[in-house]
Amino acid sequence: MQPIEIQQSSRDLPDDLEELKKIVLECHLCDLAKTRKNVVFGEGDPKANLMFVGEGPGATEDETGRPFVGRAGQLLTKMIENVLELKRSDVYIANIVKCRPPNNRVPTPEEVEKCIPYLWKQIELIDPKIIVALGSTSYRHLTGDKTPISKIRGQVIDFGGRKLIPTYHPSFLLRNPSKKREAYEDLLKIKELLCEFSS
Repeated sequence: MQPIEIQQSSRDLPDDLEELKKIVLECHLCDLAKTRKNVVFGEGDPKANLMFVGEGPGATEDETGRPFVGRAGQLLTKMIENVLELKRSDVYIANIVKCRPPNNRVPTPEEVEKCIPYLWKQIELIDPKIIVALGSTSYRHLTGDKTPISKIRGQVIDFGGRKLIPTYHPSFLLRNPSKKREAYEDLLKIKELLCEFSS
């Protein structure tokens, strides 16, 4: 599977993560810029082998300017530390959109279209070996595939020279704790892949 080719517009963006961040912090390409408090660019190891991609910032993320720091973020951090046995700073965490959609609604196709070139550029610059799509919105916008996350989760997908693994979004797991076992199995698969890459 190839990444969706919205990448043409990302080619005009700078080849430096800090320079890219400066541009994103000043972005007003869509209406989310009018309601945001902070842009949530992403954070972590700029040379990470593992990258997590969520849907968009929530209220706590909008307040702090950092991805995945609310309740869902705390769960993601536990997943990274306790199952993958990594530090959060060892991975890179970003979202499909960099500004919070009001009331945590799903981003519109227009908002994604304006914002996703920034993510493509982050992926190009960080060059992770594995991308974890957190939830169906992330998976759909990365791949164009509308398969429900429950049907595709845990599968290892060839993705433009990388591996992509979809799994449940941590906020979904907070609402549906019975699915944590499946997410745990997905993480074990990710851990196994990471070991293969580092051996």
